[in-house]
Amino acid sequence: MSSPATAAPSPTGIRRIVAASLIGTTIEWYDFFLYGTAAALVFNKLFFPTSDPLTGTLIAFVTYAIGFLARPLGGVVFGHFGDRLGRKKLLVLSLLMMGGATFAMGLLPTHASIGVGAPILLTVLRLVQGFALGGEWGGAVLIVSEHGGDRHRGFWASWPQSGAPGGNLLATGVLALLAAVQSDATFLAWGWRVPFLLSGVLVVVGLWIRLSVSESPVFLAAQAARGASSEARGELPVVQVFRRSWRQVLTAVGARFGENISYYVLTSFLLVYVTAHLGLPKSTALNAVLIGSAVHFVTIPAWGALSDRIGRRPVTLIGSAGMAVWAFAFFALVDSESFVVITAAVTAGLLLHGAMYGPQAAFISELFDTEVRYSGASMGSQLASIVAGALAPIVAVELLKDHGSSLPVSLYLCAAAVVTTLTVAFARETRGRDLARTGTAPAAAPGYDRKDAAGTLSA
Repeated sequence: MSSPATAAPSPTGIRRIVAASLIGTTIEWYDFFLYGTAAALVFNKLFFPTSDPLTGTLIAFVTYAIGFLARPLGGVVFGHFGDRLGRKKLLVLSLLMMGGATFAMGLLPTHASIGVGAPILLTVLRLVQGFALGGEWGGAVLIVSEHGGDRHRGFWASWPQSGAPGGNLLATGVLALLAAVQSDATFLAWGWRVPFLLSGVLVVVGLWIRLSVSESPVFLAAQAARGASSEARGELPVVQVFRRSWRQVLTAVGARFGENISYYVLTSFLLVYVTAHLGLPKSTALNAVLIGSAVHFVTIPAWGALSDRIGRRPVTLIGSAGMAVWAFAFFALVDSESFVVITAAVTAGLLLHGAMYGPQAAFISELFDTEVRYSGASMGSQLASIVAGALAPIVAVELLKDHGSSLPVSLYLCAAAVVTTLTVAFARETRGRDLARTGTAPAAAPGYDRKDAAGTLSA
């Protein structure tokens, strides 16, 4: 039987928690992805002007990657205080930091105005974005996972995951709208600033909603138990994670590896490939990603719900194995230069990505104990962001630049998907674990076969 700490709250209560988490993550990912889209379309011209368009784009993506480098540091800091002070306080802080940095980007002078100072200021603000996002993901998925019951955790926890395509949908949609109603000259002159300045309004809305939610009951129970214990708090959560749960950290990194790389290739790199390599209008790629992100947004919870029925591992393997094959079909379809075909290619790719991404929040949450869950989940996810997501657009652009063909990019994407497939194939099934339990072995929730939840599906 589930412990009281993980008993399912009322439908109204869990929906309020999910809404607060989803809206917050959507805003933060809007801010983060806005930079990636702008790096492909604007920053290469205004902040990193070069004679070779692909070289300018490559430099812009390097600063894009710098944001990822700050994410593990954010994961450590936010994870430590999130495991000590609570999930809610840190989620409010991350939203303020991210929104403030994005709003400031909209006010920056360009290279033509102040020279080298422009890209330096842009890079500093990108670091702040990365630091804030490093603490956002762990807190957002945990506050939902720890409020919801064991049986439907995959479904409820997948909603904050929808914040990623939701943010990308919002960022791409705003840029696509501006590109449609403005000339290229006007967009480059001042139109690109509008989406960044809109972040200030979005943050106010997000803060109002996030401040209304309650702290995680699982965290509060663990905090009370720790306070009543005569044992000292001992070592820092991040030290505990790497000393006792390093296998779980590596599992989280491997599970996110193919997911991270595939997402940034299918979205950010696609903008470069379509405009610089195929010579098509930027609206072609923007609108394809826009439609694909809309489908992605609504199907991620469906994958999460499926993981509650058949397990986290089988659903993830559908996505990772499928992506290994789709890596080659994707560019073949994009090379058709047909908007309809390109849109279908992006949408199908994002559907497979969703199969990896939907169960991920519950899966990674279930890997760690309450006392170190924020630190462990944040470190596992953010280390993957460095070795996978940060490098994906850079590697893809460099491969395209050196070979003039999409085949090396397809091989890169396929290899990343294979890494995730192997990691998850050899991982233990976590579905149904009671998050209030101590120890890392999964425990079955009511209605589950305990033997199955404990690892019958393990390789």
